[in-house]
Amino acid sequence: MALMAAIAMAQAAPDVPTTDARGVAISDVAYPGTVQLEVDATDLGQRVFRIRQTVPVRPGLQRFHYPAWLPGNHAPTGAIEKLAGLVVSGGGQRLEWTRDPLDVYTFNVQVPEGVAELRMDYQFLSPTDAAQGRTVMTPNMLNLQWNAMVLYPAGHAAHAITYRASVRYPQDWEAASALPVARRDGDTVHYAPANLEVLVDSPVFAGRYHRAFELADPGTRPVRLNVFADRAKDLEAKPEHIAQHRALVTQARRLFGAEHYDRYDFLFAVTNQLGGIGLEHQRSSENSEARDYFSGWDPKVGSSDLLGHEYTHSWDGKYRRPAGLATGHYNVPMQGGLLWVYEGQTQYWGNVLSARAGIRPLDASRDALALVAATYADNRPGLQWRTLGDTTNDPVIARRRPKPYRGYQMSEDYYQGGQMLWLEADVRIRRLSKGKRSLDDFAKAFFGQNDGQWERPDPYVFEDVAATLEQVQPTGDWAAFLRERVDGRRALTDGIEAAGWKLVYSDTPSAYYKALMRGRGASFIYSLGMALDSAGKVTEVRWDSPAFTAGLGSGMQVLAVNDLQYSAEELEEAVRAARHGTQPIRLLVKQMDVYRTLTLEYRDGLRYPALQRIEGTPDYLTPIFSARK
Repeated sequence: MALMAAIAMAQAAPDVPTTDARGVAISDVAYPGTVQLEVDATDLGQRVFRIRQTVPVRPGLQRFHYPAWLPGNHAPTGAIEKLAGLVVSGGGQRLEWTRDPLDVYTFNVQVPEGVAELRMDYQFLSPTDAAQGRTVMTPNMLNLQWNAMVLYPAGHAAHAITYRASVRYPQDWEAASALPVARRDGDTVHYAPANLEVLVDSPVFAGRYHRAFELADPGTRPVRLNVFADRAKDLEAKPEHIAQHRALVTQARRLFGAEHYDRYDFLFAVTNQLGGIGLEHQRSSENSEARDYFSGWDPKVGSSDLLGHEYTHSWDGKYRRPAGLATGHYNVPMQGGLLWVYEGQTQYWGNVLSARAGIRPLDASRDALALVAATYADNRPGLQWRTLGDTTNDPVIARRRPKPYRGYQMSEDYYQGGQMLWLEADVRIRRLSKGKRSLDDFAKAFFGQNDGQWERPDPYVFEDVAATLEQVQPTGDWAAFLRERVDGRRALTDGIEAAGWKLVYSDTPSAYYKALMRGRGASFIYSLGMALDSAGKVTEVRWDSPAFTAGLGSGMQVLAVNDLQYSAEELEEAVRAARHGTQPIRLLVKQMDVYRTLTLEYRDGLRYPALQRIEGTPDYLTPIFSARK
């Protein structure tokens, strides 16, 4: 307790933004009255959400925001282009609205004298094709995000505006959300009043086929795995697989020592139709995996770390949040300079907790880490010109659009690069303390305080992170340690050998790697320096690799290998043959309407990353991945 008290005293009260993008002050004073929000989500064929919002107002100019800067997206990705049909009325007459000429997310309405409330009718036209964005409505399920449904009064903090929301769902569907239900009238669910911050942080999954699994131990705060599926049979899960998900909750509780929710709901779609998602919230998360998540489960390979990652965010990112991301509402620009903590340490704990829970077995956990280590040892030439810290700007720069040369351009490397940073920090604490302390102690001290508190985030700044590390394991240089890795240009792989392991390459892929690549084409990124989809289209080329030197570029189509029709197996055989031969590998490629043959001078054979023990050194990695008792 003395350590925790010292840490609390060391942490400063960070400044958070107090004005919106136009410099308008954000008031914490409660907005007068309650906003009524009614959503009709029954139009599955045309995929239209029909919305009516009733807002208490006073005469004069009233401004409304459509959410732009979305939590968890770290960027202004609000789908304003999908809002349509806006009609505003008050006092029995239609009122004209105008869009702010400098902010397309803001609408202005002049409220006449005598009008006490506005009615706003509009639609959210969700994507009907992948080119329009992520699919959120299918014949058998939907994902309702409240930020896509609301126009909220400007000038007030999100936590100061109260909403009473209801949704009409398709007949006989079930819905799940962290938002409490007040009552249900037929197919319409009326939710309990909540402030806008809680509302937006409490999305809904609903569907025809649903099953819920209780994951928490009796007598503890409820945690539920709400599964929605394309087909009823996809809901069938083996008891030992569900037991691993229960262990995830237990291991997280043991790691952090506290919970920042009154209840937690995993919203989980096993689907090939709903758009993919992994998005964090304080008391829930939105997650999706392929239809065979349960039916195709192989205990030797395990499942992904998605649920572990998003669950960790309840502590790291939602409750403890960088000050630059703890904005008053959704139209204040966010500053993501500490995403290497928010996402990087979450990436670390998501992998570690998945291993501790058995969701990903020990061997598979090491194999997954080997791929990350290989990325930063050999496949991030972009670190020659960019820093890990600069990639925290990528959500705004690239909006998560694909890049032609990702290894050179880099792309949100604060996730896996941050994971490598925190592995090194964990090993450093264990080594200096002779095994008495670890990053687990940091997690408990930094993220696990104030058990049960969840309504508002607890912001932090860089100095708080460094000070807590110093309290856990005094060195005098934690700030310098972090800055060197965040702002320097280095491979970020020192933690692997410090943990008693080394990165090696084998000509045989691991079972984990084979499962990871199933249905994704073929990757020769660690040998030739290229990856291809199942049709032979080049999806990635490593800068200055043998493939790049030969003239291969992202987007080209490989048609033939050594005069034989392309297949992944044919290219693998050519790489094996070239290792012991004298002839280069010849590729017939198509670029738009131009065909040409390129030759690759490569003799090192197939290469797949693996971790190998360094004999005679302490093994810190196995204890990191081992379950806590």
